[in-house]
Amino acid sequence: MDIFNSFWNAITTPNQLLINICYIFLNIFIEAPLMFLLIRNAFKVDCSKRQKYTYIITTASIALLAMFLIKSPYNVIFNYISAFVLVHFIFKMNILKTLIAAVYPGIIFSLVGGLIFTPYLNIFDISTEQATTIPIFRIPFSILMYLIVYIFAFILKYRKIAINIIENFDKTNKSIVTLNFIFGFFNIVMQVILTYNYTDILPIQFTFFNFISLIIYFGLSFFSLAKIMSLATTKQKLESSEEYNKTLHILHDNVRGFKHDFDNIVTTIGGYIKTNDMKGLEKYYSQLQEDCEKVNNLYILNPDIVNNPGIYNLLTTKYNQAEEKGIKVNLTFLLDLNDINMKIYEFTRILGILLDNSIEATSECDKKVLNIVFRNDTKNNRNIVLIENTYKNKDIDINTIFNKGYSEKENHTGLGLWEITQILKKNNNVNLTTTKDDEYFSQQLEIYY
Repeated sequence: MDIFNSFWNAITTPNQLLINICYIFLNIFIEAPLMFLLIRNAFKVDCSKRQKYTYIITTASIALLAMFLIKSPYNVIFNYISAFVLVHFIFKMNILKTLIAAVYPGIIFSLVGGLIFTPYLNIFDISTEQATTIPIFRIPFSILMYLIVYIFAFILKYRKIAINIIENFDKTNKSIVTLNFIFGFFNIVMQVILTYNYTDILPIQFTFFNFISLIIYFGLSFFSLAKIMSLATTKQKLESSEEYNKTLHILHDNVRGFKHDFDNIVTTIGGYIKTNDMKGLEKYYSQLQEDCEKVNNLYILNPDIVNNPGIYNLLTTKYNQAEEKGIKVNLTFLLDLNDINMKIYEFTRILGILLDNSIEATSECDKKVLNIVFRNDTKNNRNIVLIENTYKNKDIDINTIFNKGYSEKENHTGLGLWEITQILKKNNNVNLTTTKDDEYFSQQLEIYY
């Protein structure tokens, strides 16, 4: 009976020690994993178990240290700054995504906590001090808040709702979004300070109005972000459509040419057959095949086949550059770009550098051939991009070319291939194999999944 009375007194009277012990447990096993779920489900983060547990353990540890070493509510500011650093370096997000991912869980927790805090006080007819210092009130409130946040994270996952931040926002849009979330961060900090210090003093009408204003602000912010993303996506699709129209125009002209010359082609083939001139027929066929391959390449350069607007624009641009330099391009595309297990931004950087180098090297040769192959190797669980080209300098050192500043050309920085090595270091599942023979210089990018 004495044990029961002691336990009852411990949970029904102010007991900061017990609250701290419970907070340690809740933070490690509930709050930190919930923050990870919110980020992963909203941003569709593809991470390893090591990254997951590193984030959870480090986040929980920093939150606990901040709670005991930094005065509340200023420890919240420290937690947000730490969250920014952790998300950026563990999940390798860009600055804009990192900023949103660091603030976004705090927004959810603050909105949910603010939504239920005042009703919670009214239901149990308690003060803010009682709600925050008495375990029997503080712990159920925290569990209720975590439960609502978990339901929200569950909805994000199974409704497949994602915050898709376009990697190639222009500087103006990036600045607008960044400033918006910085302002949102300070807004949250101010709300935490007000809630912590003045909830008992402020009238409930003011608290309610303040909460509604906060919801409206973040609602408009996310609506504006959605509109910016929609405009950026539309702009990208328009650029793809423009490139596709150019491709269709060239394809149409080639098909019209074939249709116009079809009778002449058949008659010419018949002449070789009648005279049994097989060597002449072989030569004529090889020349005819080159035109057929060109039409086939133009057919492949289709946004329905190359199903990523950014990569489609990149390929069509490089294809046209190669054509202008008299390079014969053989393109094979057997890959769903939605399955690329790599950041598209980094993938396009590598692809652009490799294509630029191959076009430049091929343009110096008498035989100008560039082969580009995209395919999926299901046997070895990898996507492959093979770029091989004819080249002039047979003595080139395939190891030296990756050194910083190396270049065979004047006024070239020699940073292209070195930049690729820096990207490869950040991706454990990506490999680049460089080989050469008497005819072709080859670069094979392998992305494992």
